[in-house]
Amino acid sequence: MVTDLLYFNHPSFLAYKPRRFLKQRNLHRHGAAMAFKVCCSVNPQTSQLTANRRSANYQPPLWEYVLLQSFKTHQVVSILHKGFYSNADDKYQRRAKELEEEVKFMINNENGEMLPILELIDDVQRLGLGYRFENEIKRALHRILSWQGYDHVNPEKDLHVTALRFRLLRQHGFDISQGNNLQYCFEVQRSLRHSWTLKPEGNFTETVHKDVKGVLSLNEASYLAFEGEDILNEALTFSRTHLNQLKTKLNPYMSELVSHSLELPRHYRMRRLEVRWYTEAYRKKDANCMLLEFAKLDFNRVQSSYQEEIKNLTRWWEDIDLAKNLKFARDRLMECFIWSVGMVPKPQYSNCRRALTKVAAFVTIIDYIYAVYGTLDELELFTYAVERWDINAVNDLPNYMKLSFLALYNTINEMAYDILKQHISFPALYNTVNEMAYDILKQHGEIIIPYLTKAWADLCKSFLQEAKWSYNEYTPTFEEYLENAWRSSSGELSLVHSYFLVSRSINKKALESLGKYHNLIRWPSTIFRLSNDLATSKVLFESIIFKDINKFYQLTGSSNSLIR
Repeated sequence: MVTDLLYFNHPSFLAYKPRRFLKQRNLHRHGAAMAFKVCCSVNPQTSQLTANRRSANYQPPLWEYVLLQSFKTHQVVSILHKGFYSNADDKYQRRAKELEEEVKFMINNENGEMLPILELIDDVQRLGLGYRFENEIKRALHRILSWQGYDHVNPEKDLHVTALRFRLLRQHGFDISQGNNLQYCFEVQRSLRHSWTLKPEGNFTETVHKDVKGVLSLNEASYLAFEGEDILNEALTFSRTHLNQLKTKLNPYMSELVSHSLELPRHYRMRRLEVRWYTEAYRKKDANCMLLEFAKLDFNRVQSSYQEEIKNLTRWWEDIDLAKNLKFARDRLMECFIWSVGMVPKPQYSNCRRALTKVAAFVTIIDYIYAVYGTLDELELFTYAVERWDINAVNDLPNYMKLSFLALYNTINEMAYDILKQHISFPALYNTVNEMAYDILKQHGEIIIPYLTKAWADLCKSFLQEAKWSYNEYTPTFEEYLENAWRSSSGELSLVHSYFLVSRSINKKALESLGKYHNLIRWPSTIFRLSNDLATSKVLFESIIFKDINKFYQLTGSSNSLIR
């Protein structure tokens, strides 16, 4: 039995297996090649830089190359979708298979009661095992949705099961409203307001103490409210008020759960870090030992996969040698990787994490070219080069921009090639791609690459707009800022790449939506931007971009905290 989770010297443990950056591919068996790699020797030290250059004096990364390469992966690095670890020790592989079958049996138990099955599904997901049982969980929730006799559940006595059922069904996309068959929120609110009162000395009644799980489940469920669901909004205020008053009067385990929930609802959190936290919390209660063993085993194996990924990514980063030559920008590869794990945590999406890490690393570098180092004339040339996506465009760029453009050009073209390989079935009889497959590859490449390069061009245009505002000391209106900022957030860039990286088929209608930046791309990008702005330092809030917010304070008399 696995008894401990892997620990590391740094508070992160998260990666893939890319090719070496300068590896050349010969794709045609008769010698023709898709030349995605363009090699160029540039010495940044000889650049003719006459302008006064700014520098933010960023500290070097904490995660040094030697440290990341020293990670010793735990037995296995290859994780297969819905399967186990192809390089795993037979003993662990057999044990993992046994545990998986036991959990499947528990979830599929059609004779089980509703609450134990709901709690099992919730625990399986919080322990990071949900990706292994997606079909089983869907079937179980379908049974629960049509459960006979559920209409007779008493919301005053069965608040926990009612709220948990609602949250899991809505979380998994089932059509369930706040009043669907239960009227649960309103009835619970009404009954609690009449029966759960404070004693004169300020202590909750014993009834409240006995149903902390119910109020906690109500709190989590209320965060999944749709617009206009006022009952759920009332439930959120109600549950948070009571939990805040109650958390110091509970046993240590329940107090920890309540404090954790009040800090952030679980679906706001980064999943893998939440898995790490909940695995430790779960072992403190009367846990299912079999489920806990499986969770630890799976956590360590997924962790090992992440470690192998970051080791390979750091080798790629060293190969392109961009951060060392452009010292004015932040070198934050590890942070970019952790972000990709937060966005795509499932182990089977290793290729997507790899690509998104590279995307984020380039966004970081290019952002500082626009925000810190480049002159306005240079930034316009760089934007034009990215928009053209023509290798000849580098001739007009200063040397430091040549390095950036060539690295981006090579990486995105290789990424497009890797994506296409996932969508095209090559003839199995040939060791190299035959003529027909090569022609198909070129045809599909003409479909994919324009969408990727358009996203990069639009990002650079938004960076350029911010640079122009800064150089001209122009204060944009809040509407002007947001119209540009949702693009400069890089949210749409990440989502466009993600579509090609995780989709099983390339859909023409979806491609049209990508090109027009459908609201499914725009609104998440806007949320991303606003969330990022709210988390930035005071220095950034005093910059040119945020002068309009300060103006809004003055015009409305609103406080900073209210605007946030």
